[in-house]
Amino acid sequence: MREIRDVNSILFVCLGNICRSPLAEGVFRHRLGQEAPERQMIIDSAGTGDWHVGEPPDQRMRNTSLENGVSIDNLRARQFSRADFDDYDLILAMDRNNLRDILSQSSKKSARQKVMLFRNWEPGQPDSLDVPDPYFGGQQGFDEVFDIVDRTVQRLVAELTGS
Repeated sequence: MREIRDVNSILFVCLGNICRSPLAEGVFRHRLGQEAPERQMIIDSAGTGDWHVGEPPDQRMRNTSLENGVSIDNLRARQFSRADFDDYDLILAMDRNNLRDILSQSSKKSARQKVMLFRNWEPGQPDSLDVPDPYFGGQQGFDEVFDIVDRTVQRLVAELTGS
């Protein structure tokens, strides 16, 4: 796993940028603000697809996030672009399909080294390195994704801040 203490910008990426990646962005902002409010970082999220550009996160994800003390209501979906390789120190894909789609946009080794799976930082031994997409399921899927994102973000923030 990559050393991240020198990371100053982070991008979370899923398919449509309305469920998993905006949640990760919101939870990361929240936890970083609690643990290291002085730490200035560029934090964003994007989707590999363009279906939801400009839209807020899925209402079910906004509700789940808010029930857990994190508002993501102000976020808007955008599509991942090649410029993101230059703009971010670390790009975290929510699943292997997203990882493949991101990596297909650059052949530069320096850019590709910035891209990793988000769950690489999950504590313990996750059953999968993919964050499941809750979009077509029920509330249980959104709750499960929140739990995965929250514990993974806690470890990311701890490594970033050295705590």
